[in-house]
Amino acid sequence: MIEQAAGLAAHGVLLDGVTEDEEERLRYYEGAFSYHLSEVSVISDGDDVTALCFYPMSSEQVRGADWVLDDWVHGWGEMAVGAARDVMARRARYDAETAASLRPFLMARHWSRRLAREGVGPTMQRYMARDGDVALHDRAEGYKGFFELAEFQFDHRRFDGTRSPRVTREAFLAFDAALVLPYDPVTDHILLIEQLRFGPLWRDDPQPWVFEPIAGLVDAGEDPADTARREAMEESGLRLGTLEPMVQVYASPGYSTEFFHCFLGVVDLSEFSASSSGLASEHEDIRSHVMPFDQAMALVQSGEINAGPLIMMLYWLAAERSRLRTAA
Repeated sequence: MIEQAAGLAAHGVLLDGVTEDEEERLRYYEGAFSYHLSEVSVISDGDDVTALCFYPMSSEQVRGADWVLDDWVHGWGEMAVGAARDVMARRARYDAETAASLRPFLMARHWSRRLAREGVGPTMQRYMARDGDVALHDRAEGYKGFFELAEFQFDHRRFDGTRSPRVTREAFLAFDAALVLPYDPVTDHILLIEQLRFGPLWRDDPQPWVFEPIAGLVDAGEDPADTARREAMEESGLRLGTLEPMVQVYASPGYSTEFFHCFLGVVDLSEFSASSSGLASEHEDIRSHVMPFDQAMALVQSGEINAGPLIMMLYWLAAERSRLRTAA
């Protein structure tokens, strides 16, 4: 960002002869990144020239350390360039203000790609080590909103070394999420949340209110463990103690990029009072439940707990529960 300050100067490029269409595109792009045009006096070839410059439009955007291109490229370049492409692809659908509200999530989607490259290395399964192992062709526009639906053609190298035919598929582009199951090893109680979910609703399930672990999207640049702690405070008011990594899994790898970083959060639940909570800005209406571990497993058996990630996390806890209780 550029900030006006006495005695300081910023070097840049002066664009002359910008057309109305070009200026509109620039305004949309910069507006989506929360900048707006203001008049400024610049020196060009020794002359004072009045120009337009993009400045932060929000008081929440404050000066940080001096900007260094190499540092920016290493930390944020890939995410920012990817988000810029995503923003411009939505120009026909959204105004700049709406695109700005989506921008953090677009950045988060590109952060998930970086997290994917830092995943577990291959031991038994095949690894995409050579160029051309999978070739993507002819990606269609698809749907671009908060989520994306991508239609594309691809072919790949088969296990026998031959090439597959080209096929058309669709992929649902979602986000990385951090999930945390709060557990009190002293009382052997867990905390679950309950909220309305649209998948069951659109399946015509008469019980669209679902038991789940605490969860939230991993923000760009954020460690998933920090997401878990943040979401525990937002959704239940819990300040978690020790976090234990559980598993890292794709929710539905056949068609979705959604990826879960799962944690167990050790916490004292003896004084916790169940309540309703959630962020109004995200239209959350969340009810929390504290229950004995055995009751939760009974709800799994009865089918009342039917969210796959929660069931997986409860079975992980079942395997580690004796160790955790002994150490408490």
